[in-house]
Amino acid sequence: MVYETICENLKDQFENSWDSYGMLVLDLSADKLLPLVTRLKEEFGFTLLLDVTAVDFPERELRFDVVYHLYSSKHNKRLRLKVQVPESKPAVETVTGLYGSARYLEREAHEMYGIEFTGNNDLRPILLYEGFVGHPLRKDYPIDMEQPIVEYRK
Repeated sequence: MVYETICENLKDQFENSWDSYGMLVLDLSADKLLPLVTRLKEEFGFTLLLDVTAVDFPERELRFDVVYHLYSSKHNKRLRLKVQVPESKPAVETVTGLYGSARYLEREAHEMYGIEFTGNNDLRPILLYEGFVGHPLRKDYPIDMEQPIVEYRK
């Protein structure tokens, strides 16, 4: 029931919606992300950000899907948001103002895919070492690429 209410009340905030194994999925543009997430949190109880990641489609003009998973304990429902961004400027606004955990999740997506999160001023590496070249989860990342040797910090 909550999914139908979301689709009815927020239909101007997203471009497409569908059911994926019982979970509502919404496609939206980058400029609608923050207003939509704010309303989902405040009006529909999606108070937990589970994940921020990306999917790489090198053959598409809008190469990356930035994917958000939200959870509502009030309704016991999950929701997926997908925002397409181009390779030339892979950027979306940060959601750290709404979800503190986004600081770390956005750092990981930035590091692995090169997605910029405008407004998140701490996008330093979280999984790889500083000085690592490239974004290893992009499909065009050369698997046999040698990385620069960095001096061990004591």
